[in-house]
Amino acid sequence: MDIKKYISSGILELYVYGALSEKESREVSRVLKKYPEVKTEVEEIEKALLNLSAATAPNNAEHLITSIKDKLTGTSTKTTPERPVRTISWITYSGWAASLLLLIGLFTFFNRTNNLREELRTAQARNVQMEEQIANARENAKDAEELLAIIRDKNVQRIPLRGQEVAPEAYASVYWNTIDNTAYIDAKDLPEPPRGKVYQVWSLTMQPLTPTSIGLLADFKADDNKVFSLENQNQSEAFGITLEPEGGSETPTMDQLYVLGTVAAP
Repeated sequence: MDIKKYISSGILELYVYGALSEKESREVSRVLKKYPEVKTEVEEIEKALLNLSAATAPNNAEHLITSIKDKLTGTSTKTTPERPVRTISWITYSGWAASLLLLIGLFTFFNRTNNLREELRTAQARNVQMEEQIANARENAKDAEELLAIIRDKNVQRIPLRGQEVAPEAYASVYWNTIDNTAYIDAKDLPEPPRGKVYQVWSLTMQPLTPTSIGLLADFKADDNKVFSLENQNQSEAFGITLEPEGGSETPTMDQLYVLGTVAAP
């Protein structure tokens, strides 16, 4: 620790005047125990303040110190009744003026410190928010790159799935990689499923018509891209998506067939 810099920072004066938070006061107390020169500086500050108050009001020095602390911390301290007013020399008035100037200076410094501390907290919060936004942007860019690479893969076949009677405006696409047996479902044009329902994807063979479930479009609402990766090892001739009860069904509910599309011949 740079002791000279620490002493000149003004924190020891605030410590003596009782203007620090409880946490900050504990930290200064820890430094006092560790560094004798800091303790000496605090004693000098206390002595200077006591001398100043004694010069301005010799019989009421401790009261002035308490008053300054109370002003800075926003508290009030019960005092004993004052003695009858007596004649005060111009020297005493000068001392009180010096005390007033000191008090104003302390208020200014204390308020400025609080304002700077609040501005620092605000700036730190903004930085955290910006870092999160940057991280999200990078993550989205990475996801977009990966999706673009999938679509452009020469082994990927695109199968458009068009809306059926229950949802004519619905639309989806299947990007089927026949090499690694993965089907990527682009479901951004499917309506959000109601509570307790989930979309289920089916691989179909035509002769005879045989549906095989390849998975659910889970967490549909939470997925911003609405692109889902499902394993498909079937010799699919068509794909369909139905709306099923949460958890899925063993067979498709045909009156809830949202989209359907056939695989083009190679």
